[in-house]
Amino acid sequence: MNSTENPRVQKYIDRLYLASERATKLVQQILVFSRQGKSEKRPADISVVIKEALKLLRASIPSTIEMHQNVKSNLGTVEADLTQIHRIVMNLCTNAFHAMEKNGGQLDVDLISVKISEEDLLFYEDIKPGYYLKLTVADMGHGISADILPRIFEPYFTTKGPDKGTGMGLATVHGIIKDHVGHIKIYSEPDVGTTFHILFPLIDKEPEQLRLKTSDLIPQGNEKILLVDDEKFLVDVGKELLENLGYHIETRTSSYDALEAFRVQPHAYDIIITDMTMPKMNGLMLAKKIRKIRPDIPIILCSGYSNKIMSEDSADLEFNGILMKPIILHELANMIRSVLDESCNGIQI
Repeated sequence: MNSTENPRVQKYIDRLYLASERATKLVQQILVFSRQGKSEKRPADISVVIKEALKLLRASIPSTIEMHQNVKSNLGTVEADLTQIHRIVMNLCTNAFHAMEKNGGQLDVDLISVKISEEDLLFYEDIKPGYYLKLTVADMGHGISADILPRIFEPYFTTKGPDKGTGMGLATVHGIIKDHVGHIKIYSEPDVGTTFHILFPLIDKEPEQLRLKTSDLIPQGNEKILLVDDEKFLVDVGKELLENLGYHIETRTSSYDALEAFRVQPHAYDIIITDMTMPKMNGLMLAKKIRKIRPDIPIILCSGYSNKIMSEDSADLEFNGILMKPIILHELANMIRSVLDESCNGIQI
């Protein structure tokens, strides 16, 4: 936000962002495979996210590999988590790139609509007759030998070097496809190449439109906020961002210091935003102590781990809103505005 006029700084930030995205995706792959990942499916035209993934890949794949795509829009609607569909394309195409990295070749990605009949079920397992979108990813790489092929979807199984993969990619792809009630088949021949065929069932719904998320839509205010987090970097960044939206921010990196500041001037603050996991006194304990001093003060909790929150009896929760980390600015700003406005109307979330 503060370096838009400096292309060099923006380039460095973009690289940092991509590096942290890679780390995030690795954790998400592990969570998806262990069935603990959060899946947010909605009716969607998956061609949009497939094209986005291919654009990103084209920028990182060398010119020795030709990319051919036949991905048409408006072929039908799939109940899908678009983030996970994106992950499928990235994983399969990255594998194809590694298979052709030495000698080059051609990568083909196609998306077509197909009908699976009763007769076709002879070639598929655990699938029903009907209409599907068929995603095909084919390469001209070194292929996969017959003795290895049955193991490719096993977690942590990989033939790549230690710097090329974690062994979670295809296991994650398999888990995502099963979660989408889909099917995957693979054909491979050494020194010829590998082809993946993936089926996603079509549904009789219109795709939902993506919500517009821009800085122009971020609500602002002028109230006073007490921001509490034991990590100084986070409160410093939060203070700057929220002050840019017009709020008056006071910060504390200790829940005890925050409680003392509130005890001295309980009516100096309009809302409190606190982290959950803090040493000695966590956000839940802090909220309960603050509410004993001033029961009407709005409180928002920020947490990266929800089990503690969800295990509490809902009647005992002391929060007007809960945000899961990582915190996105527009989500935080919208919740602050919503909590403050509803609090003024005497309504609790």
